[in-house]
Amino acid sequence: MRQPTEARGTAASAGAASAAAEPDAHARADRLERMLGDPCDPAGPVGLRALLEAGRDGVRCAAGEAVLDDFGLGAEFVPRDRGGRLERADGLAAVLAAVFRRDLALGFGHGMTSLFAASPVWAAGSERQREAVAGLLLGGGRAAIVHHALAHGNSLLRGEVTATRRAAGRGFVLDGRKEAVMNADRAGMFTVYARAAAAAQGPGGLSVLLLDRDTFDRDTFDRDGSARFTGLRPTDGLRGGYTGGLELQGRTVPEESLVGHEGQGMRLALQTFQLSRALIPAALVAGSDTVLRTAVAAAARQAPNGIGDRFGGLLAGVFADLLLCDSLAQSALRALHLTPHSAHLTSATVKYLVPDLLRDGLEELAQILGTAGPDGELGAAQLRKLLRDAPAAGLGHAGTAACQAVLVPQLPRLAARSWFTAPEPPHALWTAGAALPPLDLGGLAVAGGDDTLAAALVHAARRVRDGGATGPYGPVLSRLVTAFVTELGLLRDRLRLLAPDGRPVPPGPAVYSLTDRYVLVAAAGAALATWERRGGPDCFASHPSWLVLALLRLARRLGLTGLPGPSPAVVERVGGEALARWRTGRSYDLRAAPLCGERP
Repeated sequence: MRQPTEARGTAASAGAASAAAEPDAHARADRLERMLGDPCDPAGPVGLRALLEAGRDGVRCAAGEAVLDDFGLGAEFVPRDRGGRLERADGLAAVLAAVFRRDLALGFGHGMTSLFAASPVWAAGSERQREAVAGLLLGGGRAAIVHHALAHGNSLLRGEVTATRRAAGRGFVLDGRKEAVMNADRAGMFTVYARAAAAAQGPGGLSVLLLDRDTFDRDTFDRDGSARFTGLRPTDGLRGGYTGGLELQGRTVPEESLVGHEGQGMRLALQTFQLSRALIPAALVAGSDTVLRTAVAAAARQAPNGIGDRFGGLLAGVFADLLLCDSLAQSALRALHLTPHSAHLTSATVKYLVPDLLRDGLEELAQILGTAGPDGELGAAQLRKLLRDAPAAGLGHAGTAACQAVLVPQLPRLAARSWFTAPEPPHALWTAGAALPPLDLGGLAVAGGDDTLAAALVHAARRVRDGGATGPYGPVLSRLVTAFVTELGLLRDRLRLLAPDGRPVPPGPAVYSLTDRYVLVAAAGAALATWERRGGPDCFASHPSWLVLALLRLARRLGLTGLPGPSPAVVERVGGEALARWRTGRSYDLRAAPLCGERP
């Protein structure tokens, strides 16, 4: 495989070279935030209005991409031992949040798809493949991923590529068509999931191949017509990310294109999807942050002394949900480092639940933005765009079905052998800034392990009930955690009835319903453990008000009875923090990062 030469921009190279001088991910995230500028500036080249126009027109935001090139975003996707900046998954999410707060399409089109394409190479690629991909991304180039077809797939997953092995180890012949490949027109490399032409459907028939575009003609992709870019394919979401069709007809590739070994493709997908399933919820939290900010601004302008009785409870509730979702995303990101034997469970749980929670919150915010007149116009447009983009970012129903495919077969085993018996997970899972072992995508398990979220709930709830929560919030918090632990016990009993021996049960309405309830209980465990581990009395994330409100909203979703509604004190405290963060320009996540933006 030749060293790629695509997109060797001096600005991108200079940005990548700053890794040694700026090793802290949060410092880089803050720098990128400043580089992107005020998103509410109507004349800003990377402002929300410019990004909305790019999405409406189905084109890339050139100014935004130029900023990300200057920053050297590609280096964030390359491990540090390969010359890049990638060390921590949660640090990567912090950097990307600056982009996703503005536009999912910009984040995916410029970078995230390159990370997903590179991940199988980091997990199982040869030294030569890793060197080539690192060189491409550090030089400002991009990679594209050609997914394998999935049941219930949307346009991003429609179509399939087959690979026919040539004689005497002379490589493969690729045939097939994919309707929508992000960056197909400009990618320097393609990571292709291809099914063996003679293989039946099954895990052993899928392989990963790395194609170097430098071997192809720039204009036609291949002069003999065996590989060609078939033009833009409009999509409902992520239109500014620019997706196009890719067709392969008898395209020969050398043996050295194989990533890992033949038939390893399904395992590589299950391993690397764990990273994407953790990053996508973090991206959606960042995108929802901006919509909440515009809603708070609209409400504050209607009630100058606060956010008013009319919308205070709504804004406080959505803010609490954002903190809950961020606690889930952060735990999934750190699990990749700390609990590689069970990170597949955590990432699938988080990816299954977070998009639904955030979508419901966005629909609540529409009540404010839809009645705010000109003050809510920009936020309403951003909300509509995010509601279109989010399903495409998470692969829609296909993403949900894939998470179900991870969780449903394992729930009976977890109920029989993990819940209420597993040891407490490492505290670093919930502790911002805690030291993490290196990220090893190739070392991630794809089945088995304990349920860290359920274990966190059980152990933290015991401490709360034993007096860990004092003050005015103590009694209601104790009742809440008791209710969630009781619900976990009921889920265990119901799963034992379905599968007394802990073996998988056939998919169906009963187990799907239990899965829906399980992820809500697991979310309570992540929120409770995160609250316990946040330091400092001045840190809002360590205050019990948001936790109480988030748990009450989860309990309502579960239909738990006998619990009080949120008290005025809880709503006032959480709503007051939401207003304060808008006034001081800080993000609506656990980090409360400084932002560029409007001030009152």
